Amino acid sequence: MKLLKLAAKSAWNRKISLSLAMFSIAISILLLLGVDKIRKEAKNSFINTISQTDLIVGARSGPVNLLLYSVFHIGNATNNISYASYQKIAAKKRVKWTVPISLGDSHRGFRVMGTSRDYFRYYRYANARTLQFQHGKPFVDVYDAVIGYEVARALNYSLNDNIIISHGIVSSKFAEHDDKPFRIVGILKKTGTPVDRTIQVSLQGIEAIHIDWQSGTRSGLKISAEQARKMGLEPKAITAFMLGLENKIDTFRLQRKINEYRAEPLLAIIPGATLATLWQTIGNFEKVLLVVSALVLMAGLIGLLTTLLTTLNERRREMAVLRAVGAHAYHVMLLFVLEATFVVAGGCVLGVALLYLIQSVIQPLVADLYGIHISLCLLDGEQLLVLGAAVLLGILFSLIPGLIAYKRSLQDGLMVKI
Repeated sequence: MKLLKLAAKSAWNRKISLSLAMFSIAISILLLLGVDKIRKEAKNSFINTISQTDLIVGARSGPVNLLLYSVFHIGNATNNISYASYQKIAAKKRVKWTVPISLGDSHRGFRVMGTSRDYFRYYRYANARTLQFQHGKPFVDVYDAVIGYEVARALNYSLNDNIIISHGIVSSKFAEHDDKPFRIVGILKKTGTPVDRTIQVSLQGIEAIHIDWQSGTRSGLKISAEQARKMGLEPKAITAFMLGLENKIDTFRLQRKINEYRAEPLLAIIPGATLATLWQTIGNFEKVLLVVSALVLMAGLIGLLTTLLTTLNERRREMAVLRAVGAHAYHVMLLFVLEATFVVAGGCVLGVALLYLIQSVIQPLVADLYGIHISLCLLDGEQLLVLGAAVLLGILFSLIPGLIAYKRSLQDGLMVKI
């Protein structure tokens, strides 16, 4: 206990230099834990882009490709699936709900998705969050459209504005369905998912704009918007569909049956598992960030070591006096260890406090800009291990000046060698 008090008083006498070392370690801890926190939240946000959807079904291709075009709207499907097959699978007893997806059109760089009103009812993201409307409501009419948050912000759209959908991914004047404009009836709240950059219309709307098109070009037969409204607009094919089951136990059984579907080649994927696989492919950058953060922590600890080493000569008389009053040589080494423990532990506490302070400030900003919801929760086991490792490394680093002081204290008397 006496040695502990002595270490505290000795550290207080050099409070400026040790405070700087403590602040350096605090910044290192803040960076290391902050990167780890953002890494985990980004991964959770990515994996929960779509949740509570048991299967996604599309034409047979690769699982990642199906996930990319159906959820992230990146790339294109290798083929469509027949609407008859969709209806047959949707009618199975184990299937609770289905949401069809029809892709292939765009508006000024944003993807257009044909779907049903069930999309707004059953689509989930971030574990169990539902789609919420900032303004308006879901589409009802054939030529109604619902737009995502980013679409409305980027194009400065509001309710009742008319938009023209273009055929294909790249907008072109020659590919516009300008004879059948859509009216915006709903604007969704920000989700931080691809929904924000998507325009949703009904499947009947998709059929209506293509009713007088053949092979991607206008046919000689011109059908007005009102004429199309009165025609049979049930789709013949869709791009993919999502489905939820009454019982999660049936997921693998139904997946196998769909993958062995004889009427046409289909592929069913479990979105959560495929998202995790995709993250492993694109998430390697997080390891680089952690390595950089760990190097910053090492730099802070080396700064502490440098501070302790530079004071060795100044403290030789102090060490000699301690030996003269009966302190054992290992007490001298332990004094350096205790001082380093004070500094590193204080840096850890300060770093964690800064982490929570910054989190509370930037939480709404990060959620609004990037859709990553940073939760204010206690440190997990991995993060506590990081703090423990930092303190342990600080102790190990302090052994270097401690050993030097230990050897000198055996040689030095009350006279300081110049």
